Amino acid sequence: MSARILLPALAGLLLLGLAPPAAAQMHHDHGEHAAPSSPAASTADDDAAPFGPPVMDQHVFYHLMLNQLEGRFGDTAAFRWSGEAWLGTDTHRLWLRSEGSLANGTVDDGQQELFYARPISTYFNALVGGRYDLDSAPGRGWGAIGLEGLAPLFFRVAATGYVGGDGRLAAKLEGSYDLLLTQKLILQPQVELNFYSLDDPARGIGSGLSEIDAGLRLRYEITRKVAPYAGVTYTGRFGGTADFARAAGHATNEVRFTLGLRTWF
Repeated sequence: MSARILLPALAGLLLLGLAPPAAAQMHHDHGEHAAPSSPAASTADDDAAPFGPPVMDQHVFYHLMLNQLEGRFGDTAAFRWSGEAWLGTDTHRLWLRSEGSLANGTVDDGQQELFYARPISTYFNALVGGRYDLDSAPGRGWGAIGLEGLAPLFFRVAATGYVGGDGRLAAKLEGSYDLLLTQKLILQPQVELNFYSLDDPARGIGSGLSEIDAGLRLRYEITRKVAPYAGVTYTGRFGGTADFARAAGHATNEVRFTLGLRTWF
C-alpha cells in the first residue's frame, strides 16, 4: 500500500480517538450555554424532596349520609330520620345534622344543627355552631360545641354540649359500631343519650337523663351507597320526661321492630 493512501487513513483514525464521545460533547455544550440554577429553584427542589411538590388540598368536597331512614312498628308506629351532610375542604367544613320522628301527624324530637367543623387529629373533628329544635312543640335555640370521630377499635362517637336561653344546658352523647359479618352484611349497635339541666314542660322534657334511643340493625349493602336494613329499637324516657310522657298518654319504654334504608352520596 502506498504512503499516499496510508498517511491520510492514519490521520483520520488519530482524530477519531482524540474526539470526546457524542453524549459527553452534548453535555459539555449544554453546560456552556445553560444559565446556572437560581438559589430559589434549588430551595424549592429541596423543600419538595423526597415526596414531590406540595399537594393542593383546597378542593371543595361534599358528602350526604342518611344513617336512619326507617319505620318503627310496635304498640305505636313512627317514621324516624337521622342524617348529616358536610361541604368544604379537608380542613374547613360546614356540617349539617338533622334528626326527628313523625307519628300520628306530629313531629317529635326534631333537632336541626349547623356547625363549622375542623379536624383536630387524624380521627376527630371539633364542631362549633348552633341547634334549633324544630318540630310540633315550641322551638328552642341553642349554641353548640362538640367533638365527633372514630375512637379506638373504630367506634364512631360524638359528644355535643348546648347552651340555651334562661340558663338552660343540654348534652347529647352518641355511639355506634359496624361489625362486619361478611363483606356485605353488617350488624350495627347504636345508642344516643340526651341530658338537660332544667325542666321544659312545653316540650315535655325533664331535667337529668331525659331519653335513650338505642337500636340493633342488620343491613345488607347492595352497593356501598345503598343498604336496606332490619332491626329492633328501644326508646326510653326517664325522670321528669317520663312523667310528662305518662301525663300525655304516651309510653315511657318502647321496643319496636324496624325496617329502613341507609344511603349516602
